[in-house]
Amino acid sequence: CHMTAMMRSSGINAEYGGSSWRMPNDTTVYTSDDTVTLDPKYDYSDPYFYGIDPMWIMSDNLLTFMNSYKMKMAVILGLCQMTFGLFLSLINYKYFGKTLDIWFTFVPQLIFLQCIIGYMCFLIFYKWLFIDAGRDQPSIMLAMIDMFLSFGSDIEESDLIYEGQKYIQMILVVVALVMVPIMFAAKPLIEAYGKSQDTAEYEALSYDSDDDEMVQRERHEAQARLDMWVHQAIHTIEFCLGVISNTASYLRLWALSLAHSELSTVLWDMTLYYGFSSLDWDKGGFVLLFLVWAFWAVLTVTILLCMEGLSAFLHALRLHWVEFQNKFYGGDGFKFLPFSFSLILENEENLEEISNI
Repeated sequence: CHMTAMMRSSGINAEYGGSSWRMPNDTTVYTSDDTVTLDPKYDYSDPYFYGIDPMWIMSDNLLTFMNSYKMKMAVILGLCQMTFGLFLSLINYKYFGKTLDIWFTFVPQLIFLQCIIGYMCFLIFYKWLFIDAGRDQPSIMLAMIDMFLSFGSDIEESDLIYEGQKYIQMILVVVALVMVPIMFAAKPLIEAYGKSQDTAEYEALSYDSDDDEMVQRERHEAQARLDMWVHQAIHTIEFCLGVISNTASYLRLWALSLAHSELSTVLWDMTLYYGFSSLDWDKGGFVLLFLVWAFWAVLTVTILLCMEGLSAFLHALRLHWVEFQNKFYGGDGFKFLPFSFSLILENEENLEEISNI
């Protein structure tokens, strides 16, 4: 992406830690307002090792660059947390001895998630590490859309991210689609087959049983099988749709970061920056600076710390409850009752009353 750097307005030293951008020697590229557009084909060297290149702080298109960067970071963080939630479900299945859930719920869900969102994160890292800044930058979003809507179609040279991308994406789509019927039908079919075997043995042992009892048993088993299929269908649809919707929900982190950075910039430009730029020591400018600083401090505490802190907490809490916990939390078990002598004595009194009756 091109950078339009303002050379006169920034007091930040771009050489702190170095920069991968180089200022051109050709003075004809400089405009009358002391700005210059840097082209990565000629003015950019190796990628910055860690963090954000400090030269971006002086650029006019900082917001465009940071939006793209923060969106990618939000998706990567979302994938990490959702994958961690799936592994917590694995611990639950192992603890309760649910072998079928391990092989036909956890494994297909993990493969489905990684084939779509994991692959998108792979493209993000691959583009960061191996795509030359001087070439046309392929769009990851278009690559993910064409992965499904243009299945098997050739990829144009300008949109190609790596060699063999077409065939890798075809394999990932097929594998992800195969996981859907496995999540939906494998566990109910295996459990239904096991119950049919048990029913056959039971009928062989209870040949002299009552006909009404057999009819009631068959009705109960049919209803149980129907409930099992409905339950599995709901969970399969919820997970498959949630892979996309939950990942998109993590973009709220990008929105919060964008709001915070913009509010910080506005408060700085409207208060302290104005105070420093108009400071006149001969006319008591330090008094104005103190008043401006007090105004800036009040706005910072009330808006940035209190209001935005509460907003960030609520959004993070929502991500934990919905996007994270639905991967492993079932809400089963027993209600927690703290230890209480009054409950013990009350239960003993009830037992004595029952025994006396």
